[in-house]
Amino acid sequence: MASYGPDDLARDENVSRETISRLAAYVDLLLTWNKKINLIAKSTEPDIWRRHILDSAQLYPLIPQDSSSLVDLGSGAGFPGLVLSIMGVPGVRLIESDARKCAFLREAARISGAKAQVINQRAEQVPPGLVDVVTARALAPLPDLLALARPFLGPKTVCLFLKGQHIEAELTEAHKMWTISTDLRPSRSDPSGSVVRVREVSHVKSV
Repeated sequence: MASYGPDDLARDENVSRETISRLAAYVDLLLTWNKKINLIAKSTEPDIWRRHILDSAQLYPLIPQDSSSLVDLGSGAGFPGLVLSIMGVPGVRLIESDARKCAFLREAARISGAKAQVINQRAEQVPPGLVDVVTARALAPLPDLLALARPFLGPKTVCLFLKGQHIEAELTEAHKMWTISTDLRPSRSDPSGSVVRVREVSHVKSV
């Protein structure tokens, strides 16, 4: 597979040169910090623009245009929440329990000019409050993700989850416990991955 870089992202996602420069500053910082703390797998460093930046950026068109608040659960190295904040999504809160990763996220937000707020807590400990969008990547199986997201969900909240190859089994389990409306689309960064959009999470079914 050919190397994927900033020019490819600019073309594929219609990203401005200014935003690409801010994303590049974030990528440079991430690679520096990754030598000291485990932010991303070393094996993914050579393909970071495809595996991590494009993977996150592909959610941008799915975010409602009138959105003003987004909670990113288990932000880790900032995927997808910080990437979306750099791209211009307003009101992003990055929830991460690891203090070292939070230190990285704050520095990454500073050098990239992102207005994201970093919250050093477990998702279960964050005070509830309705938001427009909830995102997560590689955090937990879908039924557990919905439980974590529930305190932030209103009637119009959209959940956007980046999932791997076992999503069909996760959807089956989720529908046993939750009343949800879902649609699935193939990931543009990973042939085995999917983007799951979940809406109308109304209640937990008794099981």
